[in-house]
This record gives sequence, C-alpha cells and structure tokens, in this order.
Amino acid sequence: MRIAIVEDDPDQTELLTHWLRLAGHQTHVFERGAALMAAVLEHETFDALLLDWNLPEASGIEVLREVRERLRWRIPILFVTAHDHEPDVVSALNAGADDFLVKPVRRMELLARLEAVARRAGGFPVEGGVFDVGSFRVDHQMHLIVRNMQPLRLTPKDFDLAAVLLRNVGKLLSRRYLLETVWGATAPRLSRSLDTHVSRVRRELKLTPEHGWRLTAVYGYGYRLDQLTSLAPESREPDAS
Repeated sequence: MRIAIVEDDPDQTELLTHWLRLAGHQTHVFERGAALMAAVLEHETFDALLLDWNLPEASGIEVLREVRERLRWRIPILFVTAHDHEPDVVSALNAGADDFLVKPVRRMELLARLEAVARRAGGFPVEGGVFDVGSFRVDHQMHLIVRNMQPLRLTPKDFDLAAVLLRNVGKLLSRRYLLETVWGATAPRLSRSLDTHVSRVRRELKLTPEHGWRLTAVYGYGYRLDQLTSLAPESREPDAS
C-alpha cells in the first residue's frame, strides 16, 4: 500500500517508516496537516493515512474533520497518538477515524490494524491474497489473473499493475501512485514505461467498453478503471471470424 503519515516527531516518523517499508509498503511523510491537504488537492493518491493528534498549526482531530467533512475523502485513517483518554478515542472515532492506536505502538499490532482497516475499505488483498471483481479472479499468491475461468498470460509487472487497477475499480489513481506501487524505488525513471504497460494490460484483460470495462487516461493525472453496465455473457458474443 501507499501510506501517508502525518507526524512531526522525527523519531516516531523514522520508526513507523521503517516498520512499514519492511512490510513492503510505500510511505510519504508530512509534518503538518496543511502539507497533507495540499498533496490531496493536487490529486495525490494514498491507500491509508496514519495520523498523530499533536501537530503544529492544526491538531490531528482538526485534520481528520477537514479530510472527512470538506474533502469527503474516504481513505482509511488510523490514529497513532499518545492520547489515551476515552473521550479522545470517542471523539476521533466519531469524527471519522477507522481505528485508534496508543503510543508506544507495537509493530505487529500496527501492521495488523492497518491492513484490517484497508481491507474493510477494499484496498488490501483478502483471503490469502485472492479477490474477485467482475469476471476476474486475482490470486496474489499464485501471481495469476483468471478471466471467465481462463488464466491470462501476463508478465510479472503487468500482473502487478492489473491487480492494482482491479483492486481500485472506480478510483482515479495518480501516475506516481501506480509507479510507486508497482515499481517501488525505481519508479521515477519509468514514467514512460507505465503507459506501455497500461496499454498491454488493457489489451490482455480486454478492459474495453465492448467487454464491460473502461480504462481511461486522465491527462496530467493518471488512470481510472471503471466497470460499465453488465453486458450479455461473453459466450453469446459474436465469433470474431
């Protein structure tokens, strides 16, 4: 996952970033809520948000309310804070937080809770890495995508890209999000390659309107995969010959 962290304590930031990266996640750190808001308004995409309570300028609870009420951003949010009073916990949950962890944080609990809130939001593979969407079954453990009971032949990177798109149907994903999620640290020098991979995924998975899908490039931003109105079963489609 691509995770935003809003935390102004360098030691805490370093610890959280280390744990999350060891678990295979990408992290982006913001010391102030205003910096996060600016990134969101510039169409940055994240899978989850870790939020501290005590922040410069605006508190974490104020950032949370801004995210939920003004931006209507439905990202999974996990509070990670030293505030442990029951009214604070209740206040955060009522304002839209998905979970609440009290510092000092334990590594395995943090990862489990983070993955749980992301899974409930549909942003993390479930059931051993297998999920279904439309006529597709995506199996992360087998590194396989099956369409209408037929396995598809995909390169490893095409599989990773297709899995991200299918896991985020209806969401506008930034180019940076796709690059970092699929290619990780090598992403900055692969921007042009992304378009080639997207074209190949569109072709191999038949992500076109005649098959009930639309994979659209949004100029200056990224890509969006939408599932269209259900079509007749593909067995009824005219033979290409």
